[in-house]
Amino acid sequence: WTRLPETTFLFPPKAPHTSYRLRIFSPRREVPFAGHPSVGSAHAAMAAGLASPVDGFLVQDGIAGQLPLRVAGRGHERTIAVRTPRSRVVEIASPSDERLAPSLAGLPLGALPPALVEGGRRWWLVEIASEAQLRAAEPDWAAIGKLAQATDTMGVCVYARSDDPVYYLAVRAWVGAPAQFEDAASGAANATLAAWIASQNALPGPGGFYRIRQGREVGHDAIIELDVDADGEVWSGGRVCTVVDGHIDWP
Repeated sequence: WTRLPETTFLFPPKAPHTSYRLRIFSPRREVPFAGHPSVGSAHAAMAAGLASPVDGFLVQDGIAGQLPLRVAGRGHERTIAVRTPRSRVVEIASPSDERLAPSLAGLPLGALPPALVEGGRRWWLVEIASEAQLRAAEPDWAAIGKLAQATDTMGVCVYARSDDPVYYLAVRAWVGAPAQFEDAASGAANATLAAWIASQNALPGPGGFYRIRQGREVGHDAIIELDVDADGEVWSGGRVCTVVDGHIDWP
């Protein structure tokens, strides 16, 4: 009823040098990693006094391992970024791949080939020729659902390069399974995308930092910050704020 896609539970730390243990659940299953629940849980843990950064970092301990979170600023200016699980390219597909064609509904593709990348979540990543074509696209949910189930993926993350000075990529993430919806902001999908474009030498410039914009088509306009560091690790995050606050009486 809250229309929030994940619920997290925080537990006291067991491993040395970790801030807390974290478990992440979608409405149907536990997931090993997701970007927004990780960043949001860090924000909530600090707000509740459960954890404090050490030298600007927290460390969450979960199914995906021990992942540091970089904390900067205070209040409404606070940003949090999680170092995401290492991504790996499972498959590079042909632009004419028959498995992908129904989900893309004739959209003209961009310079990079479609790729299946795994990094905590498995996504098909497909570059579209222009931002205007990306934003005008109407997802075929039946086709996306079939693709997600057949390839054991979340679905299709489509993206296009932008001329806007604020963000480098416009992104849309079409989830095909187990539910079907457009994700308004996906830290995990964008982390796999950052790893993919870094592997193809397609980052916007030196330094590895860029921003994406996502969610406009579903009533949001999120900005996510990605940073590929010198070791090839991908950090995903942005500004964080509390939108729901409350308590549970547990007898």
